[in-house]
Amino acid sequence: VHVVESGGGSVQSGGSLRLSCAPFGYTYSSYCLGWFRQAPGKEREGVAVISGTIGKTVYAGSVQGRFTISRDNTKNMIYLQMNSLNTEDTAMYYCAADCTWVEGHRALAPSNFRVWGQGTQVTVSA
Repeated sequence: VHVVESGGGSVQSGGSLRLSCAPFGYTYSSYCLGWFRQAPGKEREGVAVISGTIGKTVYAGSVQGRFTISRDNTKNMIYLQMNSLNTEDTAMYYCAADCTWVEGHRALAPSNFRVWGQGTQVTVSA
């Protein structure tokens, strides 16, 4: 069981990027999935998570209204659409799967998730 991210890159402030994550080894639609990020010198933080069966979403306040997490059951993929990017969004972004779901913003805790990808870099320049 593992996940593979793609779609990172460099973009100017105000631009957009879409990250993709492909889970392998299980029927992902029944698992919660999430996106996390870690900037140099900072702890890993939850960006957006989506629950398994009903697809409930939770976002960090810093990305609410700018980022959208979604899943495509037909392609077995999840996405993170990132709009209005700013320099503070610069980080390594990680996809994670197989979590213990908790309600509210506690769902964003990295410790809830058991399977992690290698990460994809997002760099936003001013």
